[in-house]
Amino acid sequence: MILVTGGTGLVGAHLLLHLVENEDSVRAIYRNRSGIEKTKSLFQLYQKEALFSKIEWIQADIIDVPSLEIAFQNITYVYHCAGFISFDPNDENAIRKVNIEGTANIVNFCIDYNIKKLCHVSSIAALGSRLATENDTASGKSTTEITEECEWNPEIAHSDYAISKYGAEMEIWRGQQEGLHVVIVNPGVIFGTGFWNQGSTTFFSAIKKGFPFYTNGSTAYVGVADVVKIMIQLMKSKIVGERFIVIAENCSFKDIIFQIAEKLQVKKPKIEAQPWLLNLGWRLDWLISLLFRTKRKLSKYSALSLTSSEYISNEKIKNALNFEFQSIDKVIQEVTDLHR
Repeated sequence: MILVTGGTGLVGAHLLLHLVENEDSVRAIYRNRSGIEKTKSLFQLYQKEALFSKIEWIQADIIDVPSLEIAFQNITYVYHCAGFISFDPNDENAIRKVNIEGTANIVNFCIDYNIKKLCHVSSIAALGSRLATENDTASGKSTTEITEECEWNPEIAHSDYAISKYGAEMEIWRGQQEGLHVVIVNPGVIFGTGFWNQGSTTFFSAIKKGFPFYTNGSTAYVGVADVVKIMIQLMKSKIVGERFIVIAENCSFKDIIFQIAEKLQVKKPKIEAQPWLLNLGWRLDWLISLLFRTKRKLSKYSALSLTSSEYISNEKIKNALNFEFQSIDKVIQEVTDLHR
C-alpha cells in the first residue's frame, strides 16, 4: 500500500488522482475534513468522483507521532508531499516545525517500518545558489545556471521557508545514510487546476480580481501534472539517492502575469513594481502587521526575490527519464479554461 502525506494540497491531491487511476492501493492522511473536501472537489472537476472512494483516509499529522504510527501500518511506499508554505517571518517557528521536524518523523517511520522507497517533495527554494559556485569558474563549470550540484551557501540570505526545505532535505539524506531508499524532487512554482485560492494558484485569482503590479524578476515554473508523473516514474525506477529539479521553463514574472491576464480575458497590470517601491512596500506591510496584528503579505526576502533572476536547469531529470515537459503556456490555458 502507498501512503501519501499532504493529500489535501495541490501536488498531493493530483498525485492521489493519478495513483487511483492506475489502480494503486492508496492511503492518505488529513488533519481536518475541510481538506478532504478540497481533494474531493478536484476529483469532481475531472469527473472522477467514483475513484475518490478508493482512497483510504486516516486523520493524522506529520508532527504528531502517535497518529503517524497508525498511518504507517502495512505501508510499502511513501510520497511525502506535506509541508507548510509561508513567506511570513511570523510563521518561522511553525514552518520549521512542520517542514523539518515533520519530515524527520516521516523518515524515522520509514526506517522503522522498512519502507521500500520514499519520495520527498522539496522545492527550488532549497537549491544552492550560483553565488556558491563562483569558485568553480577555474574548473570550467557554469556559473550562469543553477543545477542539483550547486551547494547551499549559509552566508547568503534565505527565506525561512527555504531554510526549512533545506533542513527537510538534510533529514531525507540522513534517512538514506541509515539505509532508506530515497528520491527528492525540487519543483519550481507549480501551476495546476483546483485549489483556486491556495498556494501558487492564487496567482490566477489575484490577477482575475485586477492585480495592478508586475515585476521583471524571474523564476522557474512547472505544471502539477508533470510533477506528479515524474514522482511516480522515479518511484517505479531503480533510481535512489538522487534529487531532481522539476521545472518546465524559466519565465519572468511579467510574462507569466501577462499570459494569465490574457487567458483570463482581464486587464494586464500597468504598474512595474521597481525595487524602491517593493522596499517601501515590505516596510509598510511590516508596520501594518505590527500595528494591526495582520498576516504579512510581503516580506523583505519576498520583495528581493520578485526582482531577482536565476536560470534553473532541468537537464538532469529530462535525461534521467527522457521526459518532455508540458509548456507553461498550455498549463496556464488549462487552468484558466477550468476557472474562468
